Amino acid sequence: MSVIDVHAHVFPPIARDEARVLAGAGEPWLRENGDGTGTMMSGGDEYRPVAPELWDPAARLAAMDRAGVDVQAVSSTPLMFGYEAEPARAAEWCELVNDRILAYCADAPGRLLPLCQVPLQDTELACAAVTKARAAGHRGVHIGNHVGTRYLDDAEIIAFLAHCAGEGMPVLVHPWDMLGDDRMGGRYMLPWLVGMAAETQLSILSLMLSGAFERLPGSLKLCFCHGGGSFAYLLGRADNAWRNRDIVRRDSPKPPSAYTDRFYVDSAVFDPRALRLLVEVMGADRVMLGTDFPFPLGELEPGTTIRACETLTDAECAALLGGNARRFFDLEGTTSR
Repeated sequence: MSVIDVHAHVFPPIARDEARVLAGAGEPWLRENGDGTGTMMSGGDEYRPVAPELWDPAARLAAMDRAGVDVQAVSSTPLMFGYEAEPARAAEWCELVNDRILAYCADAPGRLLPLCQVPLQDTELACAAVTKARAAGHRGVHIGNHVGTRYLDDAEIIAFLAHCAGEGMPVLVHPWDMLGDDRMGGRYMLPWLVGMAAETQLSILSLMLSGAFERLPGSLKLCFCHGGGSFAYLLGRADNAWRNRDIVRRDSPKPPSAYTDRFYVDSAVFDPRALRLLVEVMGADRVMLGTDFPFPLGELEPGTTIRACETLTDAECAALLGGNARRFFDLEGTTSR
């Protein structure tokens, strides 16, 4: 049985001089401290301490072996998106990041699946980046759930998603730049604990209630991180609103629950009771193992929540641990380690 983690981050070695292409728009780079630790940097500011698994493929593969993970889909750390930059500079930055991710995954091409990032603020450049990345060997696309005030139901972003479907490139959507930070601040990591869940629910409902799923091709493979946020728990509320308020159902011919077969979610909910609800709402064929590796808010023992969910059959457990991801990334012809 394969174990495939669809939500795992990387920050490949990028020097500050290289990051200056994004000067004024985050300028993310990696500082290796010389003692086995590192620091994600934003210009001259320290953003987060990190472990070598984030930039060292040998350390990552050793951690995967210890955890019994066969394959990881490797995506950039959201700090690296570059969405606030001028589009041409963002495109240059994304090409650098994508080349570094490919080089990182080249150490174990059967076990590390590279996902590209794109300058999502410019649809033409983003589509061109996907086409180029696919030809270079990337297996999917990693995007943030919004660009400024534009969410996934924005006409330009819908055009980009349709392009990904045409290229056969799965899309992993990650919450970032969380709403409400002005009220939550840095207290208790509330932007991560509350804002991330709200961002993801907002993104999913935006696609549903805008009628975007009616316009997007059914071949699009879309996965939302962090268990879809608060979506599954509040789906009944959204359906109730659709049934009872014209303003809610104005642009969508179907209730939100009719579209759960149009996307996937990862399993990063950390509680078997929450996972049981998620599987009941989405179906056992629409949930995939996701850990948020190698960050400490992730699932430190991959697959623990899935294996502890007693309502899952053996076949469903196998599907969540790897079978669904094999289909999502079209890995049917490959073997595990």
